[in-house]
Amino acid sequence: MNKLKLYTIIGTAFVIIAGTISHFVYEWSGNNFILGFFFPINESTWEHMKLCFFPMLLYFLFTNQKRKDSYPCAVSSAPAGILLGTCLIPVIFYTYSGILGQNYIVPDIATFLLSVLFGFLAFYKLSLSCKAQRCLFWLWLGVIVFAICFVLFTYFPPKLGIFMEPNPSYAP
Repeated sequence: MNKLKLYTIIGTAFVIIAGTISHFVYEWSGNNFILGFFFPINESTWEHMKLCFFPMLLYFLFTNQKRKDSYPCAVSSAPAGILLGTCLIPVIFYTYSGILGQNYIVPDIATFLLSVLFGFLAFYKLSLSCKAQRCLFWLWLGVIVFAICFVLFTYFPPKLGIFMEPNPSYAP
């Protein structure tokens, strides 16, 4: 198995585990204001995008040194994977819940898992092909803009549906 494939598998597992744990960190912290910037503070789709975004960003930032010599295109494919995985959460969620008319816990969990898997698949494929290299600046700018928006919109969300908590069928 090549190293890139191993990094991808380890990263996928890390993000799935870290993202799952992240779902509960804000509540476990006693609703710590600062932690709310990085971990979901409610059940809105926007806040759930943090489950993918921050663990992927963390993983790629910490493993970049190990990959950059062997896989120089990983530097541009990492933000592409982060953005794809993060943006797939609302796409998949609103697609399935729109078709079914409500949301359910199993497809909600599957939405997160699929988003992470596709994010890392994009990272892997783009690292080998270098197709994202020409968009390096714009991809990292997109990641920075998302990070800023997560901070700003955590406590000051716009009045849009993505920032509101859905009415799940599995609510107590």
